[in-house]
Amino acid sequence: MTQPEQTVFITSPLEVEHVVRMRDSAPPGVRFVYEPDLLPPTRYTADHKGQDGWTRTAEQQIRWVNALNQATILWDFPAGDPVDGGGLELAPNVKWVQTTSSGVGQLISKLGLAERNMTVTTARGIHAIPLAEFVMMSLLVHRRGLFHLQSEQRAHRWTRYCGCDLRGQVMAIVGAGKVGTEIGRLARAFGMEVIAVVRDADPARADALNADEVCGPDVLADVVARADCVTLCAPHTPETEGMINAEILARMKPDVTLVNIGRGAIVDEPALIEALRSGHVGFAALDVAATEPLPAESPLWDMPNVLISPHSASTVTRENERLTDIFLHNLRAWMAGDTQAMMNVLDKKRMY
Repeated sequence: MTQPEQTVFITSPLEVEHVVRMRDSAPPGVRFVYEPDLLPPTRYTADHKGQDGWTRTAEQQIRWVNALNQATILWDFPAGDPVDGGGLELAPNVKWVQTTSSGVGQLISKLGLAERNMTVTTARGIHAIPLAEFVMMSLLVHRRGLFHLQSEQRAHRWTRYCGCDLRGQVMAIVGAGKVGTEIGRLARAFGMEVIAVVRDADPARADALNADEVCGPDVLADVVARADCVTLCAPHTPETEGMINAEILARMKPDVTLVNIGRGAIVDEPALIEALRSGHVGFAALDVAATEPLPAESPLWDMPNVLISPHSASTVTRENERLTDIFLHNLRAWMAGDTQAMMNVLDKKRMY
């Protein structure tokens, strides 16, 4: 059964060329509302939040509220509105939201949408390539001694040294979805052994996950004890919160590399800081933190064996192009009444 006419409201910053492609490629019966002056100025390419502190004028707010009231589909949760309401109370007719992020489970919970009759689709998968590249960059930074080389160069010192190659090392990927699968592909290209830690630990999934071995979270401690690099890709759920605690960190190999591109809440941050200070964790590349932005007083900023990324490892210039591809696929399925064909539908109970 096809859908009646739909109104799509673009509620977060998006470059005009992608809106033009949406309008040109959308099936009949879809109207787009895109008013850039209602959206906050961007700080960088593919910025979906916009500048802090920006507000709408009274006239702009009237148009904003009117557009939300008319909308049946939203591109992203409304930018510039408070988290506790999200602007969705002004959008009673919305039945589907296409988000611009992958990890929106916690936001859905905060907005009280778990029981609402609303389909939410995520950006799952579009960040796989840039995040996998960030992981491999982090590994090479540590194992091939980039910081050492930079220090020697600044000192104008030519002293030979010995690094470490990746071939034959073990990569443990915790939460091996689409991102973890791409990390596995690159790690294998470097000759690494890959162990995927997933909720559904079916050995038959190994090839699909680009892994040599598939394990469940119940044996996480044993897996990290074998790994030279532990990469965290898991979402923040009640099951994953604090899963990388002092006990798990202690089971890791000395000089292990830890990369967190999942969520900061997965890691017991004070325990990680102690493990970094002692050198037990040799190097940590952190794209996320328990509190974001990372507080200025956090010891992590000044640790020589830590690389801080401001939750930007996934953000690249092609992000919105890939997001538009997902949205257009989902829009065609939605208009055809075939919601089963939609990509990245959020399971609100699992929160991913």
